[in-house]
Amino acid sequence: MGYARAVQIGAVFPQTRFGGDPAAVRDFAQAAEELGYSHMLVYDHVLGAEHEKRDPELWGPYTDLDPFHEPFVLLGYIAGITTRIELGTGVLILPQRQTALVAKQAAEIDLLSGGRLRLGVGVGWNYVEYQSLNEDFSNRGARCTEQVDVLRRLWAEPLLDYRGDWHRIDRASILPRPSRQIPIWFGGFKEPALRRAARIGDGFIFSGRRERLIDAAERLRGHLVDAGRESDPFGFEAFVEYERGPEYWQDDIDAYERAGFTHVAMRSINAGLPGPQDHIDALAEYAAAIGIRP
Repeated sequence: MGYARAVQIGAVFPQTRFGGDPAAVRDFAQAAEELGYSHMLVYDHVLGAEHEKRDPELWGPYTDLDPFHEPFVLLGYIAGITTRIELGTGVLILPQRQTALVAKQAAEIDLLSGGRLRLGVGVGWNYVEYQSLNEDFSNRGARCTEQVDVLRRLWAEPLLDYRGDWHRIDRASILPRPSRQIPIWFGGFKEPALRRAARIGDGFIFSGRRERLIDAAERLRGHLVDAGRESDPFGFEAFVEYERGPEYWQDDIDAYERAGFTHVAMRSINAGLPGPQDHIDALAEYAAAIGIRP
């Protein structure tokens, strides 16, 4: 049944706090579902890189010391041990991955989960990761746009003959295909990401301070109008922080709901919680405080 209000409340899987413990992954995913969270988002990094003595500087929050489960493998595992909760990436770094392989992996998760995948994509910040995966960091935004077109056509067409700026598919297909178009949401911090989402996305995942996100959502609505899509269904999601404490939890959700957001995801990854069970306990505490029901 879930949360009765218009906004859907999910949880972020605390990637960097769970190491390699499969039992902890299972317990967190099943707890989120049993408590009534509507969806779960997972982050993506294939490689972590040491930040010191880089030119240009690596500015992102993760290093070679932060553990990450691979999102598609992780979601395939979670799909098999849950039945209801929506599974999402928040976000997958799409341009550092081969598009046809992403189409195949995403289709497989959607099929095996009974249509529960939401694919969040972005262009990332870690140029070392791109180099290591033999992909071009400099044109990642433009390639991402073409990748989304290729994904959707591979999911829909029985035989694809495609020639683009970065893709050539010569009468080939994936099989089995998903029974629907998997929703593609975007994430990011800069205006090009908002404009790209307005042109071709199904939603946007925002991250940052509440006031800044609400302002960015208004700008995105303007871009949707410019793209002629103001009446199209479009999702808006924000992360809500466990570390802000119970006195702010409901207020954050109410503010995003008033601003027209459709989804929020509780994030405990930055709360200084020492181990997996603490993050599972945080799920229960947060659900009880704001009235999530299974």
